[in-house]
Amino acid sequence: MFLAKKLLFIASACSVAFAASAQTGASTTWPDKPVTIVVPFPAGGSTDMVARAMAQQMGDKLGQNFVVDNRPGATGTLGAGAVKRAAPDGYTLLVSSLGAFVVAPHLLKSVPYDALKDFDYITVPVQAPNVLVASPGQKARTVKEVIAQLKANPGKVSFATSGNGSSDHLSAEVFWQQTGTEGLHIPYKGGAPAINDLLGGQVDFSFQNVNAVLQHIRAGKLHAIAVTGDKRSPVLPDVPTLAEAGVAGAEVYSWQGMAAPKSLPAAVKQKLAEAAIAAINDPAVKKRMLDQGLEIVASTPEAFTAYQAREFARWKTVIETRKITAD
Repeated sequence: MFLAKKLLFIASACSVAFAASAQTGASTTWPDKPVTIVVPFPAGGSTDMVARAMAQQMGDKLGQNFVVDNRPGATGTLGAGAVKRAAPDGYTLLVSSLGAFVVAPHLLKSVPYDALKDFDYITVPVQAPNVLVASPGQKARTVKEVIAQLKANPGKVSFATSGNGSSDHLSAEVFWQQTGTEGLHIPYKGGAPAINDLLGGQVDFSFQNVNAVLQHIRAGKLHAIAVTGDKRSPVLPDVPTLAEAGVAGAEVYSWQGMAAPKSLPAAVKQKLAEAAIAAINDPAVKKRMLDQGLEIVASTPEAFTAYQAREFARWKTVIETRKITAD
């Protein structure tokens, strides 16, 4: 009996050692096959652009193909859910805007993942403030004038957004909340149609991602009034922040994040994070991002995990307080 127990113990120890050895071996060889980066939005948008720039650099650095797979649908939750269900081996990654991580879980009745528990957070490569812009026919040039217009016409001054729960929509909601005003929300299916109607004067104002409207501001087609960051945007140095214009507590950033299915091997997670951070800090990539109004963050997994939790709690409160829905 004693001998049988001893043999069983030895066999169990060998199994554990073999499993650990196998995991270590897989970790040290990662990646030895192509890596898929799921982008839960259509090709051509900001998130897709960031993901493709990182994929190219990470592939060059690690000697393996990093392939972007666009899986749009359900405000980003379709692609995020697919990544959650993938094996936690470093071969399936997610690059998404903040929507799938910290907005959709509060906006939709159900999402196919737990944003706080189902992912290993790798890095926030970039962020960008939104900018309050006025359509060509608007006379308002300052935040004070916008607020006066809103108070004179409660619920009638239109604000275009790229959709319910988008960062530009949330920026407008926080702005109205902090100024005690109320505008007329006009949601579009994406930023492009919202910007087109703004340029055409069909809507009055919008909080758009800086990189999405920078060319129109520089061309004089849209008037920039204030940015939502905690500091001025380097590409719009003459445009004040909302705080500088007298509206406190309305800081909003649009950001992209890279994540993986929960329980990545520690060595793979470290190698992945190092490659991702190096990719966004590559001089050519960095310049391209900065020129478009994006700001480099390149956070560590620990910093991203903490930031995601704070953003999750913040937007839960805003969405519930403002009674924002997906419809």
